[in-house]
Amino acid sequence: MTEGTFRRLALSLSGAEEGEHQGHPDFRVGRRVFATLGYPRRGWAMVKLSPEAQAAFVGQAPDAFVPVKGAWGERGCTNVILEHAATAHVRAALALACEAAAHAGERSATSARVAAASRNKRRGSVS
Repeated sequence: MTEGTFRRLALSLSGAEEGEHQGHPDFRVGRRVFATLGYPRRGWAMVKLSPEAQAAFVGQAPDAFVPVKGAWGERGCTNVILEHAATAHVRAALALACEAAAHAGERSATSARVAAASRNKRRGSVS
């Protein structure tokens, strides 16, 4: 797989946009990053998966999917070695990562609305 193919797959997902983070391209839904390209070096990418999904992809294609080192990897961030990656696997990983990012954004927005309503209610009951 090429970087161009990874980029096209990422941008084909509903709501996905390309941005930049620490000098390399990233892919976001809402404002949440779900994948990066060129991390930690050219020819590699990263997808944000759940730890369970990470284990499944690493188990299916250990030459293509590798946990990111450290705490990020423990949380599911997974490097993709593009030259060894099958399109179907990368498409599936990107779809999971994008969906998780979209739902995380929805949960954050809901939490913010609930917190604001609670603050407003407390303010209203004080006066």
